[in-house]
Amino acid sequence: MQGWIVVPVSLAYLGILFLIAWYGDRQKKWLSNWRPWVYSLSIAVYCTSWTFYGTVGQASANPWAFLPIYLAPIIVFTLGWRVIARLILIAKREHITSIADFIAARYGKSQGLAVVVTLIAVAGILPYIALQLRGITMGLEVVAPDLASELGYQDKHISWFVVGALAIFTMLFGTRHIDNTEHHRGMMMAVAFESIVKLVAFLVVGVFILYLAWDRPDIHLAELASSTYQSPNVPTLLIHTGLTMMAIVCLPRQFHTMVVENERAQDLHTARWLFPVYLVLMGLFVLPIAWVGQGLLMGTSPDTFVISIPKFAEANNIALLAFLGGTSAASGMVIVSTIALAIMMSNDLVMPLLLRRIKLAHRSHRHLSGLLLVIRRALICLLLFGAWLFYQRSIRSTHSRQLASCHSQQLPSLHPL
Repeated sequence: MQGWIVVPVSLAYLGILFLIAWYGDRQKKWLSNWRPWVYSLSIAVYCTSWTFYGTVGQASANPWAFLPIYLAPIIVFTLGWRVIARLILIAKREHITSIADFIAARYGKSQGLAVVVTLIAVAGILPYIALQLRGITMGLEVVAPDLASELGYQDKHISWFVVGALAIFTMLFGTRHIDNTEHHRGMMMAVAFESIVKLVAFLVVGVFILYLAWDRPDIHLAELASSTYQSPNVPTLLIHTGLTMMAIVCLPRQFHTMVVENERAQDLHTARWLFPVYLVLMGLFVLPIAWVGQGLLMGTSPDTFVISIPKFAEANNIALLAFLGGTSAASGMVIVSTIALAIMMSNDLVMPLLLRRIKLAHRSHRHLSGLLLVIRRALICLLLFGAWLFYQRSIRSTHSRQLASCHSQQLPSLHPL
């Protein structure tokens, strides 16, 4: 696919996100009518580029391995929803704005504990944000492999553009003003829209691939399924399910969307059924895509099957839709995670240090609010720059491993008898 198609479509999609977020910030009364649905769909930020691309690759290696990713949140929202409800009620009562605040509040509002939780969150989430950047650039490489050469850019320039666009969006709609409740209605509306886009894209790709398998007599899903079947490792599945059940509550982006952004506790009743249905639909075509990809694209990375199979079938529009779905999955995670980390860092790291050193006598609430906005915007840029460094490091490591692999393949011909 030509870059002159991919780039304008990507920019148009970014413009639509800006319009939705801007409209959501201005039309709060209209948004209140759809608030339970927006809230429920924003929780689907859980489905990142790993869910969109990586679960297919995971299912290609082991058909059971991807199940905990979908099963654990379904269990939490259907059977353990009272835990989430309790978290929401406590957060509203204690004016909690992040998971660091919540954990610190449970131990006497310990400032030291909040700092430790914030540092752990930043160290753990930055590489995950880098993985989303990799997901976006990987999608570009697959859907438009000649894009960089056409535009005269290198990979690092394209990734810089991605980081810059995400930083601008997050700063505009994640730090428009200081709100004690940390509600970002416009941003959550854009995230909910992205959740719809990635679900529709994945379902369309899945239906297309099933039609492709039915239309090609050389592809037999039953044979492919039986050839890749492995007995489930029950202890491993149980451990992964338990860890994922904790992750759905403890991940900063999930805590932010489920607890901090919740305006009314009653909205959880809609999320109790809508989010599990969403996950079932997202997981519906994971195995068929993996099986068809194994039958058609031997030697291709399974992580790219969602885009590579439509491209192999010369269905460029389907491939472009799949790219937009993967980009939505990645960008939603980056935006919400970055704003959640920026709130934690500003409230628990930066502001306490500044308040010890500046004189508050001549500082009004407006001055402090303006200072906090500047700090949060700077932290957003710093976090995304750190994630970009992680991404560049992973690219160099991948290239080094590829060179080492090529070198090792040449060694037998040079080794003496």
